[in-house]
Amino acid sequence: MLEAPQRRQARFITFEGGEGVGKSTQVKRLISALARHSVEAVRTREPGGTPRAEAIRSFILQGRSEAWGTGAEAVLFAAARLDHVNALIAPNLAKGTWVVSDRFSDSTRAYQGLTGGVNDRLIDALEHLALDGHTPDLTIVLDMDPVVAFRRVEQRAVEDGLQLTGDRFEKEEIEWHQRLRQGFLDIARNNADRCVVISADQGEDELEAAIWDAVRTRFPELQA
Repeated sequence: MLEAPQRRQARFITFEGGEGVGKSTQVKRLISALARHSVEAVRTREPGGTPRAEAIRSFILQGRSEAWGTGAEAVLFAAARLDHVNALIAPNLAKGTWVVSDRFSDSTRAYQGLTGGVNDRLIDALEHLALDGHTPDLTIVLDMDPVVAFRRVEQRAVEDGLQLTGDRFEKEEIEWHQRLRQGFLDIARNNADRCVVISADQGEDELEAAIWDAVRTRFPELQA
């Protein structure tokens, strides 16, 4: 009697980095690459991923929470993340589907914590509550000088005929974004067991190849 093939362990991959580094594009490309290797994966984002979390996302990015301070924003992000984990991330991982997320808990630590000044103890407590043990298996930090990143964003907007207005975070001064970049690099250095820093200052195809190499190296089952 033939044995049923063993189900491959589901993996949780997150993308992090500052504004305009190309996370959304590369998340889509990674989903396609996984599909070519017969890996079922869902694409999601933070804040968001579920109807309730998307409502919180809209509230924050419109700047409606800014007057409440970064501590309150951290709590709102955690509330969105808790629903995201419970309703989307955990169920998919449990049934064997990989999850690839455009941002996760490291963004709260970088934006509201290391850059916004929220106490580490509050960030730790909110992370413990929201994650419920669902730490990413791999976090890809896309790194780029914010000056270069915003120049690319502006160029894309011109090509698409769009007018840049800037959301809650995009409108911050460049010095703020430089601190944010360093925050992500500090997180990657302190979590080298799960974080890989990749320069985003290269073409989309080259960046995709570098990301796939990191993913395949971390998960040897993809090499089969």
